[in-house]
Amino acid sequence: MEKSTISGGLFSTYSIFSNAAGVAGNLCAFVLFVSPIPTFRRIIRSKSTEQFSGLPYIYALLNCLICLWYGTPIISPGIILVFTVNSVGAVFQLAYILIFIVYAERTKKLKMLGLLLGVFAAFAAVISISICLFQPPNRQTFVGYLSVLSLISMFASPLFIINLVIRTRSVEYMPFYLSLATFLMSLSFFAYGMFKQDAFIYVPNGIGGVLGAIQLILYWRYSRPNEEPTRPLLESNA
Repeated sequence: MEKSTISGGLFSTYSIFSNAAGVAGNLCAFVLFVSPIPTFRRIIRSKSTEQFSGLPYIYALLNCLICLWYGTPIISPGIILVFTVNSVGAVFQLAYILIFIVYAERTKKLKMLGLLLGVFAAFAAVISISICLFQPPNRQTFVGYLSVLSLISMFASPLFIINLVIRTRSVEYMPFYLSLATFLMSLSFFAYGMFKQDAFIYVPNGIGGVLGAIQLILYWRYSRPNEEPTRPLLESNA
């Protein structure tokens, strides 16, 4: 009886820390999801997408959809916080894309519509293949590898920004709060993945945490007292 009580207490504490890490990751991710809002306010006011690129939001939508699918109970039971964060992210990215399409010139509009349809087709293919061709646990492995590849491809942007900061010795295009949110989100989901013993979560987020830490170190190294980051580079370049 005593052993059972101790075991139950440890399990309860373990679950609390696991859920706390997942919730923290969701909150930090929300900061990243809302960060493009000033850009889209500008687009709506000017009724033009100007020189902004819609590609980052296409990539982000595909990433959120794949990771959302990985977090569904039918694929990976017990990691619902991966599902929630990517569901919210997918809604934000889709909203940004639709606004971009509304205000883009005809050529960009058609290109973005084509890419959006391509994302939905790719996501439908992933769902169909994972359901029809794989059975648990191979289904989770298949979607897990896709989610890891998708997340790693998203690291291209931080790597590009890190390279730019080193070359220019300026943090103009690397806002501190975005770097901090990226680091904290990756660290939180790394811990969540470790608690859940899920390598498909902790490996890519471990890499993301390292890149986030490098960005913070670079910010400390190259920031100047009178220099304020003007905007995230992601908003105008892709």
